[in-house]
Amino acid sequence: MEFKSNIAAGMTHEVHGAVTEENTARAVGSGSLDVYATPCMAALMERAAAELCQRECPAGWTTVGTALSIAHRAATPVGLSVRAVAAVTAVDGRKIRLKVTAYDACEEIGAGTHERFAVASEKFMAKAEGKR
Repeated sequence: MEFKSNIAAGMTHEVHGAVTEENTARAVGSGSLDVYATPCMAALMERAAAELCQRECPAGWTTVGTALSIAHRAATPVGLSVRAVAAVTAVDGRKIRLKVTAYDACEEIGAGTHERFAVASEKFMAKAEGKR
């Protein structure tokens, strides 16, 4: 099964969220303060990238995250909205490179790079389940 998609450099996708008590550093165990947790920001960034790639994947294919390098530069308190933008910077066969950026209502709060790799869903899951 050959991978053929329309994923191309320049494509972007944005997702939105909110900072709640459940996604603070204190709640998820990544710190002691009631501000947006870095792991939750990373997940929002990856969600933007995954959704962007998925909408362009052929049937039976998906992408998996293989690398994420980010900096979390500004704190966001509970009650503010957040958003993440993923932008494809390069496509090399089944490897997709993206720039990811997160914002709150006031400023950019984080940025970095993310890589995803296209896989045949059933084949990938069969290999993973083979570990049991």
